[in-house]
Amino acid sequence: MALTAGIVGLPNVGKSTLFNAITKAGVEAANYHFATIDPNVGMVEVPDYRLQRLTELVHPKKTVPATFEFTDIAGIVKGASQGEGLGNKFLSHIRQVDAICHVVRCFDDENITHVEGRVDPIADIETLNLELVLADLESVEKRYTRVAKVAKTKDKEAIAELAVLEKIKIVLEDGKSARSIEFSKEEQLIVKSLFLLTTKPVLYVANVSEEEVAEPNNNQYVQQVLKFANGENAEVIIVCARAEEEIAELDDEDKNVFLEALGISESGLDKLIRVAYHLLGLATYFTAGEQEVRAWTFHRGMKAPQCAGIIHTDFERGFIRAETVSFNDLNEFKNMHAAKEAGKVRLEGKDYIVQDGDVMLFRFNV
Repeated sequence: MALTAGIVGLPNVGKSTLFNAITKAGVEAANYHFATIDPNVGMVEVPDYRLQRLTELVHPKKTVPATFEFTDIAGIVKGASQGEGLGNKFLSHIRQVDAICHVVRCFDDENITHVEGRVDPIADIETLNLELVLADLESVEKRYTRVAKVAKTKDKEAIAELAVLEKIKIVLEDGKSARSIEFSKEEQLIVKSLFLLTTKPVLYVANVSEEEVAEPNNNQYVQQVLKFANGENAEVIIVCARAEEEIAELDDEDKNVFLEALGISESGLDKLIRVAYHLLGLATYFTAGEQEVRAWTFHRGMKAPQCAGIIHTDFERGFIRAETVSFNDLNEFKNMHAAKEAGKVRLEGKDYIVQDGDVMLFRFNV
């Protein structure tokens, strides 16, 4: 299930440094604008203690984690929607991702230039958001003109789409994102077909200095971002991209020592990957056998046959039932036999909605 979170922001806010830390890919992170010209894509493992515990219980020949894709997109500047900088190209790259991780500079450093010559996280957020709004408004206006002509012929689909376009157009003209609008299920299908930038879920990543990562609430810039995000019902993750880049090169033991020295208990990147994963409505189920323990990514709300189809289309086509136990129950009883004796293993049918943490064995016949 290839879903991508795009790392965006103004130039020199720490995007590429953060990407280096996430993927250990070593993309260029230079102190000049547009150091990243083509989007860099990297796969990361989704941190999950449950996978490690299942490995300890089952002792498989191999363990396969769930993965998630991040794309590092070059810095956007004011006027991008009119082609300023490398605007049009970058906006098209944002259009291809499923969620946006908006990196915001929340540190002072006279050695790292800011494209606007000052550190103002809210102004940075508003600059990028406005460019996305303007790009969407242009797309909506073009679509509106075409659909309005068809709607005059009393075409029902065109009339329904025109109503949605009118609703979006009003909000965009007010400088707000389309994700601030509540849509019905029918309207959501229309909105999805428009591929708008401002309907994508957003996570703000406040990039702070090493000195402030342990107590970010003392950082006035972080407070501004938290207040802004609260108004959007968006989440904020606080990281020090420079420190995270160093942490990414360490083994587990040295990593824990480094984190303790920084005064934090968990890597900001582990939290970022996990939150970005859930931002897209993703969850994990597991398969666990002697050959392999594996984490599988699925959309929340999917039923058992659909989840079986993630492994192989034959599993969905010939689905009979799913032998299912929750991770918590398997962890408590230590093995499937004991869990079965305790009545914790269930046989689920085609209408079962798979839950995060389910350990499943699919029965099928093709």
